[in-house]
Amino acid sequence: MEYPRGTVQEVLIESAALNEEVQLLIHLPATFSHLYKYSLLIVQDGHDYFRLGRIGKITDELLAKKEIENLIIIGIPYKDVEDRRSKYHPEGEKHHAYIRFLAHELAPYLDREFPTLQMGSTRALGGDSLAGTVSLMAALAYPNTFGKVLLQSPYVNESVLKTAGDFNNNITLDIYHTIGKEEDAAELPNGKIADFLTPNRELKAALSGKSINHMYKEIDGGHTWKYWQPGLNDGLKSLF
Repeated sequence: MEYPRGTVQEVLIESAALNEEVQLLIHLPATFSHLYKYSLLIVQDGHDYFRLGRIGKITDELLAKKEIENLIIIGIPYKDVEDRRSKYHPEGEKHHAYIRFLAHELAPYLDREFPTLQMGSTRALGGDSLAGTVSLMAALAYPNTFGKVLLQSPYVNESVLKTAGDFNNNITLDIYHTIGKEEDAAELPNGKIADFLTPNRELKAALSGKSINHMYKEIDGGHTWKYWQPGLNDGLKSLF
């Protein structure tokens, strides 16, 4: 069955925090109107979520079936592998500046340009692997701004575990978190093998007992879009 298709706008915005122009891919629902109010999902690895994840098509279908609330998806592409690591990795040189961009520049810009609900509980961040890492770190730093997180096989190191363990805000975060059962030996794009499963279990433990609604699932599969893509349907329904 064909569902009404939304539209994707490409926008460039200036970031003072990053001292560069940032590209945005903005998916508006087929029924978009300024008469309605919208929740927001901002995904890092923007091109991957639109092309490999087909997140626009999934959102169109869920909206047509009235299975999720009104939602605008914003994808932020990375320029290259070095740019991605510099912004997404907890030790990356632009990591903190990128998080400031998300909270202090992007969120206010979206609230100005679109009929959003303008509450942290209606703004989500999301990503896969390192893109999930920076999404979580931003939400832990700014829980008043970003109240929801979509985590797909995030990279987790000691810095991430410490930040999660130190989180003591009374603001409730909603986190949808999946990791593949075969990711104890995940093959990375550089050909190296890494254990993602154990650190993700440690992250689950670090987040427990806090003001966090943590939906954690260990799914079949490994560290690729073949397994992340099917999980988007449940992730969107869980958060929205």
